[in-house]
Amino acid sequence: MPEGPEIRIAADRVENALTSSPIMDSFFAFDQLKGYEEVIKGASVNRVDSKGKAMLIRFDNGYTIYSHNQLYGKWVIRNVYNYPKTNRQLRLALHNEKKSALLYSASDIDVLRDEEVTSHPYIAKVGPDILSEEVLPEALYDRFLSKLFTRRKWAGLLLDQSFIAGIGNYLRSEILFVAKIPPSFRPVDCTDVQLRTASHAAVDLVVQSYKTGGITTAPDIVETLKKKGYTRKKYRHWVFGRAGLPCRVCGSSIMKETLAGRRLYFCPVCQKE
Repeated sequence: MPEGPEIRIAADRVENALTSSPIMDSFFAFDQLKGYEEVIKGASVNRVDSKGKAMLIRFDNGYTIYSHNQLYGKWVIRNVYNYPKTNRQLRLALHNEKKSALLYSASDIDVLRDEEVTSHPYIAKVGPDILSEEVLPEALYDRFLSKLFTRRKWAGLLLDQSFIAGIGNYLRSEILFVAKIPPSFRPVDCTDVQLRTASHAAVDLVVQSYKTGGITTAPDIVETLKKKGYTRKKYRHWVFGRAGLPCRVCGSSIMKETLAGRRLYFCPVCQKE
């Protein structure tokens, strides 16, 4: 499933494609949304926001298209009406005079009045979004210690979109590694240093992943590995997807467990209990 940085990158691409001229044609695959094709026609896209793993396309006529990629959704930007050859199902299409923004495979799509957006079931419950709001590490530190979250295990907590929006499986492993927090811990089990490091790691890694297209390893290490001929897959992450490979810090073998129903990677030495 795409995480917050990937959705923000997709939102940038949709915004760049659609803000240049009004929508001249649209397509909704679902019958209950067909009536909005005429509503959207002629409207201009003001901006495209992201909130966690959701995208919000905001028009100048007071309407917003909400979409959530879920597991398989994918946005494709093409020259107008130049559809790709794919077995995916087209769910939403927006066309202006030059570009088409096409959403495939996603089923969670809605059209809302602007004033309805904050009360949408997903938007209403989602937590702070590091890429669309000003979220300071100090605010996250306080959130870690709040009664609502402090006794929940990190492994499940970091996947809860009401905790921090947009964090998913790879960012979960990377944040815990950088903060040297064992996967079995809860915030209440951590030292003050671990909590403060985690608060900065959450902000820094999300922003870094957005700016680099999903890379979370330290930039100096990335450059060193690139010069040695390593591929992106091999230098992208600190621990995620690296089971059995040496830790980039201590050299121990990275381990993999299934926690909260998802695979999690960690260093048994750097994140020792």
